[in-house]
Amino acid sequence: MASSLPVEAIRTLSEQHPKPSNVHYQYGTAGFRTLGNVLDSVMFRVGILAALRSKRLDGKTIGVMVTASHNPEPDNGVKLVDPRGEMLEAAWETHATNLANAPTTDAFIDALDAFVKTLHIDLSKPARVVYARDTRPSGPALIAALEDGFRAIDAETRNAGVTTTPVLHYLVKAINTKGTKDAYGEDSEEGYLQKLSTAFKKLVAGKPAIPPLVVDCANGVGAIVGEKLAEHLGDTLKLVLHNTAITTTGALNNACGADFVKTSQRLPPSLASVLKPGQRACSLDGDADRLIYYYLDDRGQFHMLDGDKIAALVAAFIVELTKSAGLDGEIQVGIVQTAYANGGSTKYLSERLPVKCVPTGVKHLHHAAEHYDIGVYFEANGHGTVLFSPETLEKLATYQPSTPAQSTALNHLINLTQVINQTVGDALSDMLLVEVVLAHKSYSGLEWDSLYVDLPNRLVKVVVPNRSIFRTEDAERRLVSPPGLQAKIDDLVRRYEGGRAFVRPSGTEDVVRVYAEAAVRSQADELAFRVAGLVYDDVGGDPAKRPAEFL
Repeated sequence: MASSLPVEAIRTLSEQHPKPSNVHYQYGTAGFRTLGNVLDSVMFRVGILAALRSKRLDGKTIGVMVTASHNPEPDNGVKLVDPRGEMLEAAWETHATNLANAPTTDAFIDALDAFVKTLHIDLSKPARVVYARDTRPSGPALIAALEDGFRAIDAETRNAGVTTTPVLHYLVKAINTKGTKDAYGEDSEEGYLQKLSTAFKKLVAGKPAIPPLVVDCANGVGAIVGEKLAEHLGDTLKLVLHNTAITTTGALNNACGADFVKTSQRLPPSLASVLKPGQRACSLDGDADRLIYYYLDDRGQFHMLDGDKIAALVAAFIVELTKSAGLDGEIQVGIVQTAYANGGSTKYLSERLPVKCVPTGVKHLHHAAEHYDIGVYFEANGHGTVLFSPETLEKLATYQPSTPAQSTALNHLINLTQVINQTVGDALSDMLLVEVVLAHKSYSGLEWDSLYVDLPNRLVKVVVPNRSIFRTEDAERRLVSPPGLQAKIDDLVRRYEGGRAFVRPSGTEDVVRVYAEAAVRSQADELAFRVAGLVYDDVGGDPAKRPAEFL
């Protein structure tokens, strides 16, 4: 292994992937994400960065996923996965951004050299990377650029092909724990399917037959892995897959998928003739890391069951199981939400278990969930999972139940740790988790929905000249800047029954988002548009361009 950078190899290959001069790249929570046709140079450089991350961590395997998740088809993106299957360490997001924006090959090589020295990366260590992509048409060319990056620095690689984001996270953890007492599972897609389906079958054994489940695959990679999962499940749970047109141009996430259902709050048009009154269904997003459920009531009316509803269902079930197993004094179950969680869900949950509110973004949720013995987190958009601490896993493995009922509950908990993909939000794994709870509780969509009533709410975007003047505290629920604005919002909120509102800057565009809820739909809308008007006027918005609906 070379102890210095292979500068010539990097130079030759880098010249084939020049950075466009007019684009600035930013590595955020979702990695790099923009139009697929401007990502070539980024992919090449990420290939090198992933190898260096592996060397820095003593040759552990790093994951690279090429996807833009729920974004429109022309977009693409890339993100790195750390050895335990978790998101890239936050400090490295800045390094990734710096390297991606070096204007020329020479500047890139200088930046690499400085980076290696600053972080004391031992270049003689091995570099190991596993990588995959979703079904986007821009994927193959971007993978070729990524592979040039691997080649430039002579990394050992494994191509996991076309698969879901959660499968790649699973593979990274499985590869790095192979042969240890913490082995996560066999390191293949087949191993993943086997692990999930086996645990699911044990969990629903002896329960009444489960009615078939309609699954909207968003015309994305979830259709491929979903079909394989359906084979593994067989008659235990019949999956009826729709929106599986992965080769049809323009179909991905178009009028279908979890994001479409959550934002438009209606059925994907393609399912209008499929779903019958009383039937439940779910939607995955483009890379199968988000899940939204819904059902039609007896009148054929659509009702959405979002991430908040999933969290309530799952958390209450896990609390029940720990009690039935006789472990309620020893294992603390907690739930983590963001300010966007519906007030109805927060009230329902806080009567049953500790609830923590954190700033928006998966990394905040995941991190806070790790502080509980069993931590449940779901964003309202349907991204979430359940984390079991190492101590809890140890406790479940060694605990001696004293009655048959305790023994049964304990086995259910152990099987839940197998059906849940703890590395990341995983639509297919979460779908099986939901189906387990519905089978155990004999709930239909309607009964699940009536655990609590959602407060009517409204989300409004306000375009602002500069979003950086908006600063928040208390998990983004209160503004500290611009000065005086929060007091005006408080005054407004007090006039509405069950009123709540907050304002936070977007992480991605020059807008701020206003969220409001109240006891009645018309009041929630009015509150949202009043706060939006307040924000618009406060930052000196042009009166001539003021949106008509702002009050």
